[in-house]
Amino acid sequence: MSSVDVAHVSKSFGTVKVLDDITEHFPEGGLFALLGPSGSGKTTLLRMIAGFHFPDAGTIRIGDQDVGRIPVERRDIGMMFQNYALFPNLTVADNVGFGLRVRKIPAAEERRRIAEALELVQLGAMARRKPAQLSGGQQQRVALARAIVTNPRVLLLDEPLSALDKSLRVEMQFELKRIQREIGITTIFVTHDQEEALTLSDRIGILRAGRIVQSGPPREVYDRPADSFCAGFLGEANWIPESRLGGLSLPPANGPQLYAIRPEMLTIGQARPETGNAIRGRMLHRVFAGSMATSIVDVDGTQWKVIDRDRDIPILPEQGEVWLGWDPKDTIAVPA
Repeated sequence: MSSVDVAHVSKSFGTVKVLDDITEHFPEGGLFALLGPSGSGKTTLLRMIAGFHFPDAGTIRIGDQDVGRIPVERRDIGMMFQNYALFPNLTVADNVGFGLRVRKIPAAEERRRIAEALELVQLGAMARRKPAQLSGGQQQRVALARAIVTNPRVLLLDEPLSALDKSLRVEMQFELKRIQREIGITTIFVTHDQEEALTLSDRIGILRAGRIVQSGPPREVYDRPADSFCAGFLGEANWIPESRLGGLSLPPANGPQLYAIRPEMLTIGQARPETGNAIRGRMLHRVFAGSMATSIVDVDGTQWKVIDRDRDIPILPEQGEVWLGWDPKDTIAVPA
């Protein structure tokens, strides 16, 4: 396994600049998520690390090797595509072993490595099946086994779980993290799913308009977003109206600031909280969702969201007055 270093990389397609002076370090053995809206450049960056595109400017290094002009087949990377790209006419074992055959690995070694990869993804008993005989989650595991069977230096995943339904996606998040930890391979994956990025990764990079606007450990990026875009894109944020700032305990400011609070950090009730910050609003509606519930509250004409454990909150009448409270230390502050 190797670290990946991208330094001052830019890329344009025609007149459109897709990546704009990107610099980022992807640590050896780490699990790094590239997160951003459509058109932000995250998939292009992944494909440039893979070798499908070459940079217009800047360098890409895998370990000590500059790979900026080395084609994909010589970069020693494993890649798993969004649609898995399995060969329907081949068995699971033959799909997994395809890269080994291309590399002309001896037959005995090929069989051993295929068996090890299938055991790792818990599909050892399905080696003779065809992809059409597998569930979506099993097909995803086959694609992952094929990506890692060649012992690549880096594993690249493009929206690896997007084709799965919600319950299976959650299950596979834990499986993918288990497998990555077990083999210890440097892994970079692209996702548009915030929860997936937070659940899986050691570090997150948020892209916007071809730039990485913030990167760091998930909790740091979530708790201390760099700007209003990051605060709203990774998770949800209730922005405090300027008219309500008076009387609140707020973080120290160097220049104009915007302030917000995450929905899950709020308390809600009919009585004003005795401690901490408090804002009065009007309950619009409340949605029950099993163990948790979501309340929508009108605060000066804006809709605030509150997420809490349903059983902890008494019944609150719609259109009635409510108080929202929170610990001052949980207030988010970003440059205005």
